[in-house]
Amino acid sequence: MLGNFFVTQKQSADGDDDYLSRCMNFYKKLNLMAYGLCLKEEDIKSEIEIYLKKLNPDIVVITGHDAYYRRKGSQDNIQNYKNTNHFIDAVKVARNFEKNQDKLIIIAGACQSDYEELIKAGSTFASSPKRINIHALDPAIIASYLALYDRNKTVDLLDVLAKTKSGADGIGGVMTKGCMFVGYPR
Repeated sequence: MLGNFFVTQKQSADGDDDYLSRCMNFYKKLNLMAYGLCLKEEDIKSEIEIYLKKLNPDIVVITGHDAYYRRKGSQDNIQNYKNTNHFIDAVKVARNFEKNQDKLIIIAGACQSDYEELIKAGSTFASSPKRINIHALDPAIIASYLALYDRNKTVDLLDVLAKTKSGADGIGGVMTKGCMFVGYPR
């Protein structure tokens, strides 16, 4: 049990329970303690603090579905995104709960999310700098990398982003440290 995770997904008929199951299996294969929860994007903001208090995680992943509607106009207008505003609201609640970026790592967003606004809201990592579709496991890959990285060392951003399927076009972040306490013998 190397770290706590809190994973949120939209619950719908389009396979999100399957996605959450894939993420949970990914964490399990790495022997990471994880907690998964399905919520509609618009409900994350009102529920997240309850689980942050209950679980006291090192890492929280806030994801689901999103889309940038090019036909509506500029990518600088938050109204041109399907769910980015819900992710931003949830990130703000989580960051207000724990202001220190090294004590709570927040990974937020989904396909085509407004990366810049998620980072401004307090995310440590967010999607999608180039407004592309990200791979379903990209947030889980980032979370597991950080969970298994030395707590006393700063993460190499280029290295962690290179481990994702969509790379730096799909997800980006700010400097942070890992979450693992390293000892000998393990």
